[in-house]
Amino acid sequence: MSVTETDLLKRMFAAAIAAVDPLQILAPHLPPRPKGRVVVVGAGKAAAAMAKAVEAAWSGDVDGLVVTRYQHGLPCRSIEVVEAAHPVPDEKGQQAARRILDKVRGLSADDLVLCLISGGGSALLAIPGDGLTLADKQAVNKALLKSGANIAEMNCVRKHLSAIKGGRLAASAYPAKVVSLLISDVPGDDPSVIGSGPTVADPSTREDAIAVFSKYGMAMPPAVKAYLDNPACETPKPGDPRLANGETRMLGTPQHALDAAAKVARAAGYTPLILGDLEGEARDVALVHAGIARQIAAHGQPAPAPVALISGGETTVTVRGKGRGGRNAEFLLALAVALQGQRGIYAAAGDTDGIDGTEDNAGALLTPDSVARAADKGLSAKAMLADNDGYGFFSALGDLIITGPTRTNVNDFRVILINQA
Repeated sequence: MSVTETDLLKRMFAAAIAAVDPLQILAPHLPPRPKGRVVVVGAGKAAAAMAKAVEAAWSGDVDGLVVTRYQHGLPCRSIEVVEAAHPVPDEKGQQAARRILDKVRGLSADDLVLCLISGGGSALLAIPGDGLTLADKQAVNKALLKSGANIAEMNCVRKHLSAIKGGRLAASAYPAKVVSLLISDVPGDDPSVIGSGPTVADPSTREDAIAVFSKYGMAMPPAVKAYLDNPACETPKPGDPRLANGETRMLGTPQHALDAAAKVARAAGYTPLILGDLEGEARDVALVHAGIARQIAAHGQPAPAPVALISGGETTVTVRGKGRGGRNAEFLLALAVALQGQRGIYAAAGDTDGIDGTEDNAGALLTPDSVARAADKGLSAKAMLADNDGYGFFSALGDLIITGPTRTNVNDFRVILINQA
């Protein structure tokens, strides 16, 4: 294993995360204090860090409550931080979401609701719509996570089964001004998709949500079907007067993270090629990346080596096996199978929140000898990919990337280093 390449991969990943650290980037985006009250609410993997950044930038205590994933909390002075389950919601998330709704009700036009939203907020704001239970939402979430649905499709369903998402939080705060500070974890940075858009109008419909179940062959629980069949479940749409006092400000995006990593690569003598935010099955995305890497190595196209091929976004995994691992480990294992130990090519993939799927690693490293080293241990990369066991593969090699919770989230980060032959 080359110390030089693997060290560069780790430094690029660290730079990507640092570029979207709420404690560093939030303060310039804060609005002026209003005449009336300030109520801070929020949800997501970055919520605690965002709350702490608000307190650091604003003198005096503010009333507030944010909910974040277990082990993602930080001590705050006056803003309460609640930890709850992600990606499948639990009772603590439901209770926190109900309290957030209570906090924003009954405000005046002189008051300000500062809403801190980041990736993961959708599962953490878990108030089922009328007639639904938390168990209904948990069952649907589990099915969505295994279905292969992309983040926009997942959040379309979540919004329509919720009493707080899809603009409903802002509608409850009317007539107060609502300023939403967002850290994007979605391709295209669509505010209506980030955290299922609790403070912005929802252009999707309940028919769109029903279509997601059909597209992926997911069974629809009877209570969920009855709920979605009722027009009353529809979310607030563009033009809804209750959302007229809303404003969104984008703090950190996947592009910010990719640009920061590219800067590190360039300083190390690599030409960075940023492919942008990508979606699709992790193993299919890996095949495309492998093809580009081979073309660079063999023909110097679209740029001569040394090249750092960089991408972000959120892939999906259709789970068919019984192994362990998130979408980044799946991507890297599929890349390993496709490259078959090609010389001079190294890679890393990780989730910027520090958690790949539900495991304890952020991601992993791939080196030219990964497949051979695994074979020496009696492990088949191809068989482990078929079993969705990317975690087991890279754990056995000692090549997991473990950061712990980063308290930010702009989704996946992938880089492939292609050296001159």
